[in-house]
Amino acid sequence: MTRYLALAAVLALSLTACGGNGKKDAAPPATPGPSTTPSATPSTSAGPVSRTSAELTAALLQLADLPSGFSLDKSEDDGTPPFSAPTSRCKPLVKYLNASKAPGSKATATRTFTGGQEGPYIDYGLDSMGTAGEVTDLRESYAKAVDSCSKVTLKTAGSGNTSMKVEAITAPAYGTKPFAFQLTGTSGPKRGLEYAAVVTGVGDVILSVGVLAGQGGELDPATEAAVTKARQVLKPA
Repeated sequence: MTRYLALAAVLALSLTACGGNGKKDAAPPATPGPSTTPSATPSTSAGPVSRTSAELTAALLQLADLPSGFSLDKSEDDGTPPFSAPTSRCKPLVKYLNASKAPGSKATATRTFTGGQEGPYIDYGLDSMGTAGEVTDLRESYAKAVDSCSKVTLKTAGSGNTSMKVEAITAPAYGTKPFAFQLTGTSGPKRGLEYAAVVTGVGDVILSVGVLAGQGGELDPATEAAVTKARQVLKPA
């Protein structure tokens, strides 16, 4: 099961390939561009928008949208929550990081790509919340959880525990009210590992992008491409 923001799946399943120390030296990929996909019919109702997982899947970037050298990651995690925290103020963030989908989501779709053993690993997720207001509420709740927590613990099978620093970072300016954060391994077997993620709104849908490994320059173009395609396909009000 791929987790919300695919954080658990990407980290737990890709850490071995990425190694445990620092960023890799692979050059960042070119900016992905969304392919042409038949557009979904927008809702004409003033009420909540009803979307299906199939509709959301069509709105995700696909392999053809990415530069050459990427492949679709079909790995699945074992369902074991990998994150914990030593303090109660981190419980909300741990709950989000370990969730299987966005809390309150009516439908969800995720896709993860890998650039090879050197990375980067780029994850995309879409969750239908029904209304733009629900998207805003979740975004604000998630951002508050990040601001309230400075450290979480990542457990990886066969590798022990890694302490991960939590910090808000400047979000790519795409979608509605985007926010972003980064997890950095400060001690343990995955010291130096970095994972950056952005959460933003596309009408009634919340969009998430996460990047593991690489040189840190992928989050902005990956988010731009994901938001562009989601808007083209979903046509939010």
